[in-house]
Amino acid sequence: MLHLIYLLAFTILAVVALTNLFRNLFAMGSQQRQDPGLNGSNAPRPRQVPHPEFLDDAGNVVNEPLLVMRSVQVEDVRSRLDALYDASPSGLEDSTDEE
Repeated sequence: MLHLIYLLAFTILAVVALTNLFRNLFAMGSQQRQDPGLNGSNAPRPRQVPHPEFLDDAGNVVNEPLLVMRSVQVEDVRSRLDALYDASPSGLEDSTDEE
């Protein structure tokens, strides 16, 4: 009996959520189709500003990939991590303090 109540409740919630989703999609679509001069404001639309991570030091938009991944061998990664661990201030001192 409890399973049927859960099923009914989540079905109602899903229907409400989907109804709200479609209502918002239609509202956004109708706002996009309206002429910007008809809604009372004659001001031009502001220029789209890209995210700061897409800009270089001079403020120009970067047109190259921002994430480049290369193939790395597991042994190489382990040796680099071991070197970082050994180079850290607590890497070698902790083992000598315990003795």
